[in-house]
Formats: sequence, C-alpha cells, structure tokens
Amino acid sequence: MTREEMNRLHLTPIEDYITEDFGEIGTPERTKFEADVDAFILGERLKEERKKAGLTQEQLASKTGTETRYISQIENGNADIQLSMLFRLFQGLGRSISFTIL
Repeated sequence: MTREEMNRLHLTPIEDYITEDFGEIGTPERTKFEADVDAFILGERLKEERKKAGLTQEQLASKTGTETRYISQIENGNADIQLSMLFRLFQGLGRSISFTIL
C-alpha cells in the first residue's frame, strides 16, 4: 500500500511510529532498537527450529557444546551471539543459514 493510499484511509505507517518512539534511522536509539528486534527475531527462529527438531534447550546445548543458559539467552534475545556459534546451533538442528544483505 502506498503512503498516499494510507493517508487517504487515515492510516499511519508503522515506520512513523517507530521513528517517533526510537528516532530517525542512524541515531543511536534507533540502531539499538533495530539490533534488539533482530536479536528477538533470531531467538524466536532458533526456538521454533529447536522445537521442530524435538529438542529441549538442554539437548541442543549438549549437542552443540554450549550451556543451556546461553541457549535460553539467545532465544529470549538477550545474548550477543557470534556467527560461528549461530552456524553451530543451526547445524545442530540439521538446518543451514543463509543471509541477505540489504
């Protein structure tokens, strides 16, 4: 839907609300917000794939040589994860990862 169509229907784009609450793109507040969103999405995806694989956090931790607490932190968006660990976790789930750079 174009901005014009949204205006005609008296709708506000989500981007406007995000900018209002967290600032313009490139500001420190906005950058932190976007990083937090990415961490949340990654954590939710890991949790979804772990459950599809029928594994508990404990089992995934054991399988990938990490700690249950760390798996929990990642799934809750509270860990700064290294790429090597990210690949290892998804490999432990029998999945692969691909990235799109925008």
